[in-house]
Amino acid sequence: MTQQLSRRGSVSRRRFVSQAASAVFAFSIVPRHVLGGAGFVAPSDTLNFAGIGAGGMGGGDISTIAKLGANVVALCDVDEERAGTFRAFPKARRYKDFRELIDKEAAHIDAVTVGTPDHIHAVATMAAIKAGKHVYCQKPLTHTLHECRAVTEAARKAGVATQMGNQGHATEGSRLTNEWIQAGVIGEVRDVHVWSDRAGRLWKQGIPRPTETVAVPPTLDWNLWLGPIHERPYHPAYCPTLWRGWWDFGTGAMGDMGCHIIDHPVWALNLGAPTHVESRTTLDGSFLADNQPNFETYPVAAMIYYDFPARGNLPPVRMTWYEGGLMPPAPAGMPDGERLPDNGVLYIGSKGVMYHSSHGGMPQLLPRGLHEEADKVPKTMPRSAGHYEEWVAACKGGPAAVSNFDYAGPMTEIALLGVLSLRAPGRRLAWDRENQKITNAPELNQYVHTEYRPGYSL
Repeated sequence: MTQQLSRRGSVSRRRFVSQAASAVFAFSIVPRHVLGGAGFVAPSDTLNFAGIGAGGMGGGDISTIAKLGANVVALCDVDEERAGTFRAFPKARRYKDFRELIDKEAAHIDAVTVGTPDHIHAVATMAAIKAGKHVYCQKPLTHTLHECRAVTEAARKAGVATQMGNQGHATEGSRLTNEWIQAGVIGEVRDVHVWSDRAGRLWKQGIPRPTETVAVPPTLDWNLWLGPIHERPYHPAYCPTLWRGWWDFGTGAMGDMGCHIIDHPVWALNLGAPTHVESRTTLDGSFLADNQPNFETYPVAAMIYYDFPARGNLPPVRMTWYEGGLMPPAPAGMPDGERLPDNGVLYIGSKGVMYHSSHGGMPQLLPRGLHEEADKVPKTMPRSAGHYEEWVAACKGGPAAVSNFDYAGPMTEIALLGVLSLRAPGRRLAWDRENQKITNAPELNQYVHTEYRPGYSL
């Protein structure tokens, strides 16, 4: 399939003659897929791919895509003990350095999945794009705002098929949310609340850098795990599972869950870029203007306020993010015994409210009578064959996946702008999206990107 994809749109003279001759016998030759029986996939239709990040969520992505008929050619992981898919796909060639994989396997693969910690996403994704490969990247798309813009633009220019790992974008609930809001079931929406129970439950934040010396596990290449980030000693507080809470490696609760949750109001309300963002953080349970960030880890809990301008006939919107166990108050009229989900979205409309869980959960309406009106709304949006199915089909020349980088990139920028605001809690920051600058606090623009170690670049 590699040759088929790389030469899309061009037909050699030999191929043209061959196809013309084949047409003469079209009625007498049985198609190969029929001879192969149910489930047969011709080699020319097989997606050959490599997986960068072969354990955890990355391993899950690889296994799911393989179940759709794709061929796992090569796998890369810096820790052979944690890379479960190494054992699941024993014929796949193994690497520890994604740069070596791209260099040696470019002629044998059509696509790449990236399921690493956040700080590796951009450099691995960009390497694949520059090699002309289709890319599936886990959320958040990148670690910094600059990376996000660069990767999005590079993918568009290269014309490769892309998808970010916000699986809820493919659900029926996400489509009903769009259709009901756009049909005016809850009226005009000016206020949205989004929240997550991360962090604290799965990793710690508000903690200092560890000082004790711990031996690097023999199966782990710590230097490659660090990738573009400057050297620091190994500690299990970072790797393999607790990296999300550290500024250098992760993007906190917003990076982990924001792309699953803010996705839906961004999509349904066509929010675009915010003009302003402001955060409130707590290190000790109190929300104080002088709460100074701990620049090793993200805060224990936070609230982030985004202000979006009017869009055509749509009014301005304030979107408020809650994390670390904070939540908005339950809406009036919620029946006794019911509660908001642990991760979700609440839309406040002029006629009623709507709420749903993360990952595109099925929307609920208050007052309940609004469901009668919602049931009459026509289903105008195309339904998804499945999140991973969309990307595999796009790699084979089908329609673009719905959460391709042209959508997922700008949406991730909104999440990462909130992450940046945590560096200056209590300050209302003005954002110039076109130039990727904080206009009223220029000293914060140094955090739009991170300086890489030698050997890594976009």
